[in-house]
Amino acid sequence: MTPKPSPLRIGLTGGIGSGKSTVSQMLQARGAAVIDADAIARSVTAPQGAAMVDIARAFGAAFVTPEGALNREKVRAHVFSNPQAKDVLEAIIHPLVAQETQRQAQVALSAGYLTLIFDVPLLIEAGSRWRAQVDRVLVLDCLVETQIQRVVARNAMSREAIQAIISAQASRAQKLSAADWVIYNENISKESLQEAVAQLPIRTR
Repeated sequence: MTPKPSPLRIGLTGGIGSGKSTVSQMLQARGAAVIDADAIARSVTAPQGAAMVDIARAFGAAFVTPEGALNREKVRAHVFSNPQAKDVLEAIIHPLVAQETQRQAQVALSAGYLTLIFDVPLLIEAGSRWRAQVDRVLVLDCLVETQIQRVVARNAMSREAIQAIISAQASRAQKLSAADWVIYNENISKESLQEAVAQLPIRTR
């Protein structure tokens, strides 16, 4: 009997507007399990989410919406200008995200998935903490101006706000230097992007 191949863990990352959601959907269609760290972070900061009691205690009621969720705009403005506040926020959220990420990974492995995609926007920024947990890093790359245009088109955000987010993330050069695989998602059709994803050597059941 041919031994079952070991699961392949891929860290998917890229700057805001680089196309991570589209590529993760394509990888899921190929038979990979996708674990979205950003979605998990949103869930723990949703109304009555697991992080909200500690966030309210650390930052005050002004940083919580009337519904009991994280006031994202207020927190974003606060932590961009206050690195210590950013550390406090991450110390609350990151352990909860890590716990749920591992739970979802175990569920996927138990279901027989052979490729796990960890969609982590700040994978490079997290340093060795995330890199040690994946076998390969897949980076989606595009021009900064393209990132801005895509986010403006989908969100009601100013160019200045988007540029601030991009500036707070790892640079293109830093992401590319950490990549095992790169998809250059610039001026290509959805079909061409799909072809690039199809060439990735993932493992399927």
